[in-house]
Amino acid sequence: MKGFLAFFVAPIVSLVALTDAAIAAVKTQVVEYQHDGVVLEGFLAYDDAKTGKRPGVMIVHEWTGVGDYVKNRAKQLAELGYVAFAADIYGKGIRPNNPTDAGKEATKYRSNRPLLRSRALAGLKVLQANPLTNPQKIAAIGYCFGGGTVLELARSGADVAGVVSFHGNLDTPNPADAQNIKGKVLVLHGAVDPYVPPEQVSAFEKEMNDAKVDWQLVSYGGVVHSFTNPEAGNDPSKGAAYNALADQRSFGAMQQFFNELFVDRDATKPAFKKPSDQFNPPRRSGSGR
Repeated sequence: MKGFLAFFVAPIVSLVALTDAAIAAVKTQVVEYQHDGVVLEGFLAYDDAKTGKRPGVMIVHEWTGVGDYVKNRAKQLAELGYVAFAADIYGKGIRPNNPTDAGKEATKYRSNRPLLRSRALAGLKVLQANPLTNPQKIAAIGYCFGGGTVLELARSGADVAGVVSFHGNLDTPNPADAQNIKGKVLVLHGAVDPYVPPEQVSAFEKEMNDAKVDWQLVSYGGVVHSFTNPEAGNDPSKGAAYNALADQRSFGAMQQFFNELFVDRDATKPAFKKPSDQFNPPRRSGSGR
């Protein structure tokens, strides 16, 4: 019996050791930078075991600012082999922790799209300048408020290979600016998201088609706002709720999109990974819009 247990347990111990080693290779650091005299504080994650330049992914936070949620997403992307940088739109120390304050902060930028675009571009420049980043292979992703932000970044003509919006707003005051988009666009959307109604989706589709953008929109049936964020709770009737299946599917869709953007045709594509089972950030109040 002891021999059987030893045979059974040893592979598990080895697997745990390998997993710990892989996690230990991910390095993180706080990065302070500035935009128009405002001090910003982003978060960088990368795999220290890898050598050479690699694709970079900028992440833009939800309406509560740079916190555990986007930091964990940055770590996930680093585990996949990317240089991941969580940009700061609000400014150092501005991390609203309730819906009222978060809404006010987000509105400052949603009501001033030129400022939103330039603030996002400041974060992109940090990632582009990182010595580990291949500046020819950069994407930007965002969640909720961040999803709308990366779409505005693309509309500004920023030099990115592609952008991904997770349950982000799709509206823009200047639809004609879609003609400036240089890369591809992927929108991952909850089909019954009350904060992004069908009229907004239709307007976005027309905007993309009119500008002849290479775009995709994946709509997850029965899914509401903030579906990738466990902090949103599990009650869809509130308009925002976590959906584990939509989270997993959207994460896979993002990876497939990145393979299309970054993997050479003759290269072996990396296997999909589902979101980490350990991804369970602390709860905060608010839906994460």
